[in-house]
Amino acid sequence: MKTLKIGIASYENMKARTMAIAHGTLKPKADEPKVWFTSTESFAKVLSNKNRALLAMIAATHPCSLQELAARTGRKASNLSRTLKMMEHYGFVRLHRGERGRVRAEVPYQSISLELPFSA
Repeated sequence: MKTLKIGIASYENMKARTMAIAHGTLKPKADEPKVWFTSTESFAKVLSNKNRALLAMIAATHPCSLQELAARTGRKASNLSRTLKMMEHYGFVRLHRGERGRVRAEVPYQSISLELPFSA
């Protein structure tokens, strides 16, 4: 089962980590989070119940286009497009662009794991 690991860290900690990786002083381990959020609140907004249901729908039905996904979910294509672009930014979906501007969404993971420290 392929799982995307998520981490929570302050902006300053994420910046320092990114700079250390860029300078070669830190090599991320394979089991470390691949995606980072600055707060549990921002994580919860991106992966709201509605958006998790959308991911489950995509994974289960493999829609061929954004229009097909809109019809299945009852959501407007323009809103879906915006949501999917944001989710693509975090790696939760992959968007494949086809002929005549057709967009197909794919969920590359079966689950998401959140690593949450007690202190920020």
